[in-house]
Amino acid sequence: MNDKNLSAHSNQAVWHPCTQMKHHETFPPLSIVKGTGAWLYDESGKRYLDTISSWWVNLFGHCNPRINAALIDQLGKLEHVMLAGFTHEPVVRLSEKLCAISPEPLGHCFYASDGASATEIALKMSFHYWQQSGHPAKTVFINLQNGYHGETLGALSVTDVALFKQTYAPLLRPSPSMPTPDWRFARDGESPEACALRAAAELENYLAQHHATIAALILEPLVQGAAGMGMYHPSYLKRARAICDAYQVHLIADEIAVGFGRTGTLFACEQAEISPDFLCLSKGLSGGYLPLSVVMTTDDIYQAFYSSQTSQAFLHSHSHSGNALACRAALATLEILEQDNVIAGNRHKASYLNQCLQPVQAHPRVENFRNCGMIWAFEVSDPAPGFTLKFAHMGLDQQLLIRPLGNTVYLMPPYVINEEEMHLMAQGVLHILNHI
Repeated sequence: MNDKNLSAHSNQAVWHPCTQMKHHETFPPLSIVKGTGAWLYDESGKRYLDTISSWWVNLFGHCNPRINAALIDQLGKLEHVMLAGFTHEPVVRLSEKLCAISPEPLGHCFYASDGASATEIALKMSFHYWQQSGHPAKTVFINLQNGYHGETLGALSVTDVALFKQTYAPLLRPSPSMPTPDWRFARDGESPEACALRAAAELENYLAQHHATIAALILEPLVQGAAGMGMYHPSYLKRARAICDAYQVHLIADEIAVGFGRTGTLFACEQAEISPDFLCLSKGLSGGYLPLSVVMTTDDIYQAFYSSQTSQAFLHSHSHSGNALACRAALATLEILEQDNVIAGNRHKASYLNQCLQPVQAHPRVENFRNCGMIWAFEVSDPAPGFTLKFAHMGLDQQLLIRPLGNTVYLMPPYVINEEEMHLMAQGVLHILNHI
């Protein structure tokens, strides 16, 4: 098959995720044949700026030479070995590194292949912990309104996005949703922090009545991604941590999308100076190269499973858990983060892009313009039918790979983006707003 047939063949053979396949009768999937830095290239040689980091995974650009070199080196040593009863250098080094840089006291790493699987692990581990710790009634998980944690059945149970959840509702466990601290829901005259603290007070009221049956609260720290990049004040995290401690409820921090510098700190939880009981990481963990996720947890939880009885072990597994190639890519990614002082550099980039986006922020159709670290978002008022697809296709005409969430337009570019590319991105978004 030659490259010119890729799009047509893909339309027949590949069932694409989160896609109405009938739309591809009119707009065939874009066939990408090469990536370099922040750019992707199609089969005709046209390039597109990857403004969303290929679904939020790519931190340091496509075909990054340093990550490539690490993978080439690892290919000559070991590609994979099962992690049950075996181990290898990359997974040990990665675990030690993650434990060193994560909020204390997260000292144990359990690996899977994707974010939803990490959510499943955290939920099962929390449930199992309570069963083995004398609290068998703690079987319920609570989440935040508009929260998203993946689309496998356990993860979907604690997700509150109707588009993904409503069809599968009969298959899911009930999971009460607590009020979101997202400042877009603030009352008149209420500050983002006051909005967050009001939501935390409602969480406390709920746990005061129901804590005996609640195993854990799961949330996305600072930014609720799939629900439209809802952003909230760190005070909510600080209060949620204290409330969960007071009522013996685990706190699961889903940093799958926001970890590794996305929110302006290495981990979003740092901005509230808290540590969760479970930290779920994926996406940028391997720099966008290979499927990899990890759940980090405390020694208290680890010790609850430490026994001579096999039945008390955490009996959960993934065939590619701790894959050597993926772990090596992750080590290279963390090395770049550390050696290149990326977090500080991103602050300068964020400041520059905010300046570039000032005309977008001032646009009459733009509402709730917001920024957190290397994430930008806004709503477009009065969207016409088909707005999401139309905006995305107009983006391609402006050399931008962009994928709105409903009427929410967001930008989450790779950290390697430069000033010229940021200017092009801002001008392209403004052009679309003026013509859509």
